[in-house]
Amino acid sequence: AEKLVESGGGLVQPGGSLRLSCAASGFTFGSWLMSWVRQAPGKGLQWVAAITARGDFTYYTNSVEGRFTISRDNAKNELILHLGSLNSDDTAMYYCTRPAGAHNSLTGLRGQGTQVTVSS
Repeated sequence: AEKLVESGGGLVQPGGSLRLSCAASGFTFGSWLMSWVRQAPGKGLQWVAAITARGDFTYYTNSVEGRFTISRDNAKNELILHLGSLNSDDTAMYYCTRPAGAHNSLTGLRGQGTQVTVSS
């Protein structure tokens, strides 16, 4: 079965950083554009970042541009998101996604999520 499993979330102080990881299985990972989306408490899903199948192009929502970095290791079937200069607005459940359609689509295959909490 197709599956995405996220890890790496946790509690971090403002200004801190985290590395999120997503393990993909059950499909040809290296053939798919992948993305990260997040959902803050009481809010809807927000697209965060995407990376093309070969990793040659990346895309970011404005609020994380310059602070977050999306990358992938196709040999390991792994998607990665480095989060930097974190602030309270980044508190959310982060989901690894294989989007259905455009790179910023909120639909498609999604993992169970990993919680990121930014607080002092």
